[in-house]
Amino acid sequence: MVLIPAGSFLQGSPPWVLRWLDESDQPLPPEWFGDETPQVSRRLPAYRIDRHPVTVAEFAEFVRATGYRTDAESRGYGMLYDRGWTEREGVSWRAPAGPGSGTGGRENHPVVNVSWNDASAYAAWTGKRLPTEPEWEYAARGAVFRIWPWGNRWNPSLANTAEYYGEKMTTLDEWRKWWATVGKGQADLPLTTPVGAFSPAGDSVFGCADLAGNVYEWTATVSQPYADTARFDPAIRPAMGNYRVIRGGSWMNFRYQVRCCERLHGDPLGWSNFALGFRCAHSA
Repeated sequence: MVLIPAGSFLQGSPPWVLRWLDESDQPLPPEWFGDETPQVSRRLPAYRIDRHPVTVAEFAEFVRATGYRTDAESRGYGMLYDRGWTEREGVSWRAPAGPGSGTGGRENHPVVNVSWNDASAYAAWTGKRLPTEPEWEYAARGAVFRIWPWGNRWNPSLANTAEYYGEKMTTLDEWRKWWATVGKGQADLPLTTPVGAFSPAGDSVFGCADLAGNVYEWTATVSQPYADTARFDPAIRPAMGNYRVIRGGSWMNFRYQVRCCERLHGDPLGWSNFALGFRCAHSA
């Protein structure tokens, strides 16, 4: 684990970032990112956070020791992406693309298809916990604002994103073409990479790896607006008070969705997919 010293920072995106997003050729409207604002002051005591996301091998050890069954295994299905997110029988952390797929040779990749319950159970077994949203963001960008863990200049060679596998893409049409030809991967396996594959150049200022891309990551934090005055896409509002915050973006996304301040929200009641993992934290 990496020791993160006590410190203060402004969580969230400053106004110029939303203006930059609006002026960029990314496909989403500014309101989609409105839940990243306004910035709020946070003071954190020292804590520790995993240098890497939890791997397939680490999760397998937990399952062998405890006999744990994930929510996807109990339900009999998990989520894959085709032309949209779809439920597929037999998808789980053991078979991330469904029956016939497996994790052989991917033991050092992040585990996927883990729900919030699954991640919390693993963390408790190790004597750790899931990081809070402020802890996750501070570990990713430090006290000084950074768009990505390494700084404000995008570099597709520093993170596992859609742009790592192809040419520069920013529009939805470009992404759809990429997905049709590359994104599904071989036998539809998720295009995760071994943890730490982009270290040290892609690490955060604290030395944490894979905080941009590779897999989305669960946090412990219940989704809430940063302030009553926050204005954001109404589609996000049902998540507030009900879902848990997800951070980091994944191998499926391009640059705008893997920013340190980007927020997504996931249903903690069993929901999982083949681009979603986690890492653990511990109070210092």
